[in-house]
Amino acid sequence: MTTETKEHEMRLRRLGWAGLEIEASDERLVIDYVRDLSPLFTGWKSGEGLAVPSGKVTAALVSHLHRDHTDAAALADVLAPAAPVLRPAPGHGDDVDNVTTLPAEHELTLHRLAAEVVDPWSTREIGPFRATAVPAVDGLGDPQLNWVVEADGQRVFHGGDTMFHGYWWLIARRFSPFDAAFLPANGAVVDAPHLQPPSPLPAAMDPRQAAAAAEILDARYAVPMHYEAEQPDKIAGYVEVSDPEAEFRLHAGRRARVLPVGERLDLADTAGPSGTFPARPI
Repeated sequence: MTTETKEHEMRLRRLGWAGLEIEASDERLVIDYVRDLSPLFTGWKSGEGLAVPSGKVTAALVSHLHRDHTDAAALADVLAPAAPVLRPAPGHGDDVDNVTTLPAEHELTLHRLAAEVVDPWSTREIGPFRATAVPAVDGLGDPQLNWVVEADGQRVFHGGDTMFHGYWWLIARRFSPFDAAFLPANGAVVDAPHLQPPSPLPAAMDPRQAAAAAEILDARYAVPMHYEAEQPDKIAGYVEVSDPEAEFRLHAGRRARVLPVGERLDLADTAGPSGTFPARPI
């Protein structure tokens, strides 16, 4: 592959937890970038085990307003002036219903970020990126979006921490194939005080469900995320699959690509059969 071709490839880098950096034409977009996971991990030191973007960021996408996916202070440090932050709608109901989204709502306002609520199936053109919000289902009942990002003839899916749902086939019909799909795989079972009685079922996809989603989406590379390899202590009431990486490799087979935090995924060999993607009607 020539140097000229390499200059026009999407570059992907895992930032830790559910964070992703996408680079194209010397611009950067981040999804669910965070530096502070103390609301979820006990004894967390800011930035520990996480990577920072490679430079100033053109735009940020967030899947939902839980603090392990929306960190306004971290975004304020890396976003270019007036850079958009595309986000789902506010939570439904009263302050009790929205107890898990209100802290991030407050911080987005405090840091004066250019946050914009977007609807499922809506698309924004941002520099070299075409970002489409697609439906997702949050395990705690809060609004959530997943993201399809296209640039340089390549297409990537980001799954936030969605549950398995019936929208996969609609997303696939409109956008597949994908060069890469980043999918939550820790199968977290959540026992939250405001959600009683608790459910014994996962509030985010487990490795088998994530692998099934990757197959439906026809993702060449399927990358597990939303877990920490060393399983640091979590807050009470948050229990994960014991080894998401191993289980994901087992179920995803040839598609599986496990990325350590800070490592890039090279798409150099994925554009050939897929080519330049045609526009799909919605």
